[in-house]
Amino acid sequence: MSTTLRKDPRTMVPDFIEWFEEPFLTLRPHLGQPIRIEDYVEDGHYVVRAEIAGIDPEEDLEVMAGAGFLTISARRSSTVEDRHRSEFRYGSFSRTIELPAGADSDDVTADYAKGILTVKVGLKDEQHEIAKKIQVTAKK
Repeated sequence: MSTTLRKDPRTMVPDFIEWFEEPFLTLRPHLGQPIRIEDYVEDGHYVVRAEIAGIDPEEDLEVMAGAGFLTISARRSSTVEDRHRSEFRYGSFSRTIELPAGADSDDVTADYAKGILTVKVGLKDEQHEIAKKIQVTAKK
């Protein structure tokens, strides 16, 4: 059985749900994120590390960046046909992460080693103001 879970980047609900998912994973294991990540800024790059063990990165992994988002898609297949217990997740998995302001989607590199995908996105030096106060004039 394969399960596809997708985080919708346009809503705040998935982030809210993630706050509560850890205590309930033992009751409903399919609630957890199938691709666990950590992110940070280092040496002028936004770095995302994703835990995706047991795949062939050339065949089963796709990384896309653009429009302010980074999407990681992976596929893990099961080859064992006899009955056994497994807590591994098989199927297609996807995770979308919003890129920070100033991220350059033309400057992206990805490396995969020992089950960890590391994606580095360059950050532009110029920072745009997120919010700007506008003077309001009253007309009579």
